Amino acid sequence: MTDPNLQEIQDFLVGLAQKAGPKIAAANPSMVDTKKNSSDLVTETDKAVEDLISSACRSAYPDYAFLGEETSTSGRLTASPTFVVDPIDGTTNFVHAHPYVSISMALVRNFKPEVGVVYNPFTQHLYTAIKGQGAYLTAAKVPTSFPVAGQSVESTYERRKLPLRSSPPPLPDLSHALVAVEYGNERSGNNWESKIGTFNALGRAKTDNDGAMVQSVRSLGSAALNCCSVARGDIDVYWEGGCWAWDVAAGWIIVEEAGGMMVGGNQGEWEPKVDGRRYLVLRAGAGKEVVEEFWSKTQGKLIYEDTD
Repeated sequence: MTDPNLQEIQDFLVGLAQKAGPKIAAANPSMVDTKKNSSDLVTETDKAVEDLISSACRSAYPDYAFLGEETSTSGRLTASPTFVVDPIDGTTNFVHAHPYVSISMALVRNFKPEVGVVYNPFTQHLYTAIKGQGAYLTAAKVPTSFPVAGQSVESTYERRKLPLRSSPPPLPDLSHALVAVEYGNERSGNNWESKIGTFNALGRAKTDNDGAMVQSVRSLGSAALNCCSVARGDIDVYWEGGCWAWDVAAGWIIVEEAGGMMVGGNQGEWEPKVDGRRYLVLRAGAGKEVVEEFWSKTQGKLIYEDTD
């Protein structure tokens, strides 16, 4: 099999995002089903968008595999070129009309993401990255003045290299950090207790049993967009356990191409797997000492039977 044309594939995925985006933005998610429990939701729009994307991918690239949230039975990658897709990352937000929602699409080859596209159809923020070519945000340019009376405002778009600050400041330690975390849909057992204990340690004062006293925590409901916020530089650190390859594959390459770092969610996991289901994501300017500090605050170990 010949090497893929990564620019061509990125353009193809961007076209799919722009085709599927209006369907999501215009949808009324009245048909809501649950999968694992009441916090694990799926809608008819999730399924319809994945059908649209998977059909297009299989038609244009019949030799490539496809791994999608709504159709996968294992969630595991192979070395084959694979489109890894979450049709709506942030389904709970989507159901509640909270506009922190994205389409996440990646090409993964030899277990490594090479192309990533993340698109929020509500804000029309488009994040893209190609291995070795940087990461970018394309978004509407905010007007700097009011229009003349009687004139309409015309949206113009600009493409900006990530991170948004060309010289990201160093992150000295977690007490200077804005951290993203998520509950996930596993609400009992070892992993839940590990998460709650870690959340407590992150927020606790340093004088109180060696807490990290992070500046604050955000839980916004989309792994892909959380990764993109790290790539932008407005979230310093993102810790996640329990999501899947389709949640992070596109964000992974976007973070790395923006100068950030992807490691594992458990101590010592310097070489994480895309389908490993536990991740620690750091912005450009955050070094290994912040990784070590975060790992020292984790309470217990995240363990997922399908990966360990």
